[in-house]
Amino acid sequence: MTDYFGMRKGQFPILLFNITVLAVFTVVFASRANYEFLTYIGVTLFFMILIILTNRRVFYPDFLLWVLSLWSLAHMCGGGLIIGGEKLYEFMIFDIVGEPYLIFKYDQFVHITGFAGATLAMYYLIKPLLRNPHRWIALSVVVIMAGLGVGALNEIVEFFVSVLVGETGVGGYINTSLDLISDLLGAFLAMVFIFIKEKIFSSVV
Repeated sequence: MTDYFGMRKGQFPILLFNITVLAVFTVVFASRANYEFLTYIGVTLFFMILIILTNRRVFYPDFLLWVLSLWSLAHMCGGGLIIGGEKLYEFMIFDIVGEPYLIFKYDQFVHITGFAGATLAMYYLIKPLLRNPHRWIALSVVVIMAGLGVGALNEIVEFFVSVLVGETGVGGYINTSLDLISDLLGAFLAMVFIFIKEKIFSSVV
């Protein structure tokens, strides 16, 4: 059952959380004239409205909306918080490889977790269209590729932002490649979660 603006009961805290995050970071980025992340605010707002408009038909689970919301917050923090004179996105969590690959950074963590969420969203969009949603190999290929497609779209958006804004923190070819690899890992982990949830956990319950 929906309440208002296509939102189901219990989803308004999620909406309020997102509005608060976007409002706070809009002020932060505007005060710094950070047009790169102001553009990302607009992109995030676009997808938030899209989810609201399709919520009745797709029936997104609340846990998925929270995952996507926390991804949005992590993304904004990555560009808005400064640690040691650098953006949080440049923060090294574990220095596994070193130059020139710089693994494992906060940036890669956000890509893995965020595009795991994006892949889950693709699953809930695709599932109603499938004749047999339990052909797991075929389903895994389709859903993982759909999630990775969202990752590729993100890289395209970053490219256009770098063209329009000029100097950004997007990085070069190695950064883009590592982003896509992180997206693929996140998509794979999401599919493992889906398999456990739909096949193993549901059979136990």
